Amino acid sequence: MRVVIETWRGIGRLNPVAKTLILTRFMRSIAQGAMGVDFTLYLRARHWSAPEIGLLLMAGGLIGSLLSLWIGISSDRVGRRRFLLVYEAGLALGTLLVILVPSATLLVLVGGVFGFGRGANGASGPFAPAEQAWLAQVIDTKRRGSVFSANAGLQFAGMGVGSLLAAGLPHVLPVKDGVMSYLPLFFLTLLVAVINAVQIYRMKEVRADTQSSTDAVNRSHQDEKILAARDSTLEDQIFNKFDTLPDAAEQERSARRRENGALLRLSIVNMINSLGVGVIAPLFPYWFNVKFGVGPEAIGPVYAVTFFLTAASSLLVGRLSRTYGLMRAVVIPRIAGLALLIAIPFSMNFSVAAVLYVLRSIVNRSSVGARQAFGVGLVRDSRRGFASSLNAISWTVPAAFGPALGGMLIGIGSLAEPFVAAFALQLAYIVLFPLLLRRYTTEAV
Repeated sequence: MRVVIETWRGIGRLNPVAKTLILTRFMRSIAQGAMGVDFTLYLRARHWSAPEIGLLLMAGGLIGSLLSLWIGISSDRVGRRRFLLVYEAGLALGTLLVILVPSATLLVLVGGVFGFGRGANGASGPFAPAEQAWLAQVIDTKRRGSVFSANAGLQFAGMGVGSLLAAGLPHVLPVKDGVMSYLPLFFLTLLVAVINAVQIYRMKEVRADTQSSTDAVNRSHQDEKILAARDSTLEDQIFNKFDTLPDAAEQERSARRRENGALLRLSIVNMINSLGVGVIAPLFPYWFNVKFGVGPEAIGPVYAVTFFLTAASSLLVGRLSRTYGLMRAVVIPRIAGLALLIAIPFSMNFSVAAVLYVLRSIVNRSSVGARQAFGVGLVRDSRRGFASSLNAISWTVPAAFGPALGGMLIGIGSLAEPFVAAFALQLAYIVLFPLLLRRYTTEAV
């Protein structure tokens, strides 16, 4: 409880832009939490097969990947705010069209672009790189690890609220039709999108390049003071004839090479991890339904408990990152999660599987904030949109193919193999993450 109170006070001391970004993502996570539980069940009520559901989830990942790199790079040049406005307005319009004209074609288009059912913890789909870069820009470097972990904790709490709503939403309307009973799910998404659009519209943005220019001026003044001090003696004046400062262009090229190397290594481990997660994670509600015959009334509360406990553990990981560093805060929870993951498909009943799922999700997802802080800390403010985009692509492209593979395996009656594949890939991630990125741990803080 003390950690929660301190975290809440810490968020309250943030600047208005940071607080609004965190709040809008929290609201978005509520709608996504409900979608994460009910969307695949809604598709099954429409008689979609497991391979078809997997392909739709794959389409959402691929579309997001194609857009995210362009959005992240563009946001570095023209700002972040307008992209988030486009996302919320587009989500509101697309959801309204699905409510009015629930055709399969429209559902594929809107669900693909906005990632329905992927459980993105409040992320703004392909526009997330702009959102992350903006948040990183307005938070002090020393506080970034703890703030990102606190932010992740709030998003998990929002997903928990949404999961509880998912258990009751199919019973709000007095209809017997299984498809129509899920209609309130889309009304919730529409409402949240409208609220967030208003909040983002009222925000003000300071461009990253303006901040970089100010920092450059400050560094220039500091350099002038250093040079003036060096000229204080005749000896220093003589040595200064032979002491040349590195060319600014060469410094820029050197910094970019180092940043690009770090981003390449991070992309490699992200691709392995995301493929492993994507094989089964988006299909868990469908898997529970097929394996044990349970519906949203049983799955929703399980997801809610998972997200609430994950929110608390995220706050603890935020402290762990300050004490032991971001690297350990990422790796240690994932090791425990791996053992729990492989035990789930061999559960004898839903209760055992649910407990294992909750425990696995807690330790696995609690490192999200630390991973985000590590990624944005590898580059300077002026390139964080690009870094966030590259990070998003390395995650979303492999993750997009995961549900298609998992859906195919489930469709042929194989309920254990997706877990085995996920186990092998995530084990590789745990080994490679510290191996390839340990050298950057002192920079990504």
